[in-house]
Amino acid sequence: MTAQVLIARLSGLLVLAVALFGAAAEVSVAAEDGPIPDPPSLGARGHLLLDFNSGAILAEEGSDERLEPASLTKIMTAYVIFRELSAGNLALDDEASISEKAWRTGGSKMFIEVGKRVSIEDLLKGMIVQSGNDASVALAEHLAGDEATFAELMNREARRLGMTNSNFVNATGLPDPQHYTTPRDIATVAAAVIREFPEYYAWYSLPEFTYNNIKQSNRNRLLERDPSVDGIKTGHTQAAGYCLVSSAERDGRRLIAVVMGTAGDAERVADSQALLNYGFNFFETHRPFPGGEPVETLRVWGGSETGLPVGPARDLYITIPRGRYAQLSAELEPAPDITAPVSWGDVVGEIVLRLGDTEIRREPAVALADVRRGNLLRRGWDSVVQLF
Repeated sequence: MTAQVLIARLSGLLVLAVALFGAAAEVSVAAEDGPIPDPPSLGARGHLLLDFNSGAILAEEGSDERLEPASLTKIMTAYVIFRELSAGNLALDDEASISEKAWRTGGSKMFIEVGKRVSIEDLLKGMIVQSGNDASVALAEHLAGDEATFAELMNREARRLGMTNSNFVNATGLPDPQHYTTPRDIATVAAAVIREFPEYYAWYSLPEFTYNNIKQSNRNRLLERDPSVDGIKTGHTQAAGYCLVSSAERDGRRLIAVVMGTAGDAERVADSQALLNYGFNFFETHRPFPGGEPVETLRVWGGSETGLPVGPARDLYITIPRGRYAQLSAELEPAPDITAPVSWGDVVGEIVLRLGDTEIRREPAVALADVRRGNLLRRGWDSVVQLF
């Protein structure tokens, strides 16, 4: 590709970026005079604040430290069950027979009874809202036969999600030396639940659930304190301390806060609220390029067509400090000499985002159309043109 053609194409992309960014900049906060404040100082053993759409980490400390998750484990338990429901291997109205082991499991309970049959939907709500250990074991046994086999499924899903510092040995989070995770890993599975199963995620905001004439309230007190919070799970054992994974959505933007190992319930609520407020108040998230929409047309050599529309395969979100959107710029770095055949989804370059002079993100630019090989005449002519 000649330098003139490359410059022309990049100039076209920059014009598009200015149009996109400029429109958003009109409604953004005026540029800040100085850097944003440091994240709040928390008493938790580990914490992490994640922007759901962009994946940006806005605050973290001890985020890769292996910690006991207590009932945060049930986020992964639910994720496994949700996957089976989605695959058609389970149905919400299926009924599980309650074993003596499930009934006897200590800790928080849904109060199911031995020998009774309980629907998968009720067991899920009992686990999500009431944090029922008995419900967790019953779900594990119904799906996998026993809890140990179910834990293997949990670990398989954890590896698939990229949770590299987690190991699960039970479905409840009851203490075990080999049962651990990290704030980063828990944020990963929490985001997966929200992204993949929004219809089930709605249950995490239920204020209460009644089963067997026993009404229990949701243990997540942030649901009452902050109307933007709609999930997700508390956890507590003496060894793990008090834990909370919370998620909130304000003005179309979602954050996930993970707080593990605080001294009490009040502390986990205050720490989680502090993280969420920090992320919403000092950062902003934008979508400069929608997924599947062209940002530029590149030259294809030896093809049935000479032009190839390219762009991100998925929505490209970016999180930046508040008030600096006008400083954001974009550039397309195309692969050299793109030659047919080209298939939809083939990586043909990179979209580079910069904030001021600092590169902050690269996203693959993919082909958004198929281009077949051209006929002999076309290929021959392009070969001659490429020489010059």
